[in-house]
Amino acid sequence: MERLIGTISRGVRCPIIRQGDDIVAIVADSVIAASKEHNIEFGTKDVVAVTESVVARSQGNYATTANISKDIAAKFPEGEVGVVFPIMSRNRFAMCLKGIAGGVKKVYLMLSYPSDEVGNHLITLDQVDEAGLNPYTDVLTEARYRELFGENKHQFTGVDYVAYYKELVQNAGAECEIILANDVRAILNYTPYVLCADIHSRARSKRLLKAAGAKTVYGLDDIMTASIDGSGYNENYGLLGSNKATEESVKLFPRDCQPIVDGIQKRIFDATGKKVEVMVYGDGAFKDPVGKIWELADPVVSPAYTAGLEGQPNELKLKYLADNDYASLSGDALKEAIKESIKTKDSNLVGNMASQGTTPRHLPDLIGSLCDLTSGSGDKGTPVIWIQGYFDNYTNA
Repeated sequence: MERLIGTISRGVRCPIIRQGDDIVAIVADSVIAASKEHNIEFGTKDVVAVTESVVARSQGNYATTANISKDIAAKFPEGEVGVVFPIMSRNRFAMCLKGIAGGVKKVYLMLSYPSDEVGNHLITLDQVDEAGLNPYTDVLTEARYRELFGENKHQFTGVDYVAYYKELVQNAGAECEIILANDVRAILNYTPYVLCADIHSRARSKRLLKAAGAKTVYGLDDIMTASIDGSGYNENYGLLGSNKATEESVKLFPRDCQPIVDGIQKRIFDATGKKVEVMVYGDGAFKDPVGKIWELADPVVSPAYTAGLEGQPNELKLKYLADNDYASLSGDALKEAIKESIKTKDSNLVGNMASQGTTPRHLPDLIGSLCDLTSGSGDKGTPVIWIQGYFDNYTNA
């Protein structure tokens, strides 16, 4: 009988993971236990993925706002800093900002508008148009922003981020001056000492600032790259990918993840004889059409994955074949013709019209997005995702 089910993505429940727990054993054993409990057989090229959050928790990869303040004070001894292009997030940036402010006397906080890098809006594009502003060139002070737009609360969180961030800085003991601009070099009219808080555009921001004469340029990826007073750290991403843990600490992006995914793969193979692919995943890479938020606030979707997940899909578009190459066929003849095309397809379909619209993105980004949507970020309690059939196609029985 022909198999009628394709890709399946399952959330797997695990014990609550604490610092020092053996994450390799917990993940592998939880999936193996789930397979026995629900009578599901492992298949070759199944994917087992674990969220970065529990990996970092098992590593104890945390830093306090005091740790951050100490690192900032060392890197900005002048006592002032221009923080440019932060995202507007209580979870992702608020505690980082609190730590930054604790290390200096004054913060010049430059926000992009109408939205931040990942799509959180301060105001709408329509409001910008109605105000007659050119967002590429016009720089707004806080007073001018309030004069034009008044109070604006985030659509989902109900937070006025201009007021919220200013209060955070002031409560940490620093002065705060807020500017709104979209040219990173505008900060140099206020201070030559700059911390780039953007995520995916940070390399360009640093390059432009250095070329424009900034005296000091760091990014969030340069803060907490080494342990401060015994804290956690991330040598590659610093504060990027961190999340609020408590009112005085953040959980950093996990480090040294390759041995973890390789270890999970080996443990499952030793127990089942099946070689699964394994990855650590964070945010998915997709955009919400209503709130306009691009979900990817982590520096990468996956900090580590096994070798079989390298590359991108190489797929034919079935509807293209049906509407073009085999427009005269139907029924079993059409099915068999399409199956033959799949079996004999080129190993690289880039540029082939029959592959158009097949989303040739990096596999860990695609699979990580599926994992993030499956696990959610709330109380589902499934930090491990088990995917089957992802690499199947129409020919697989």
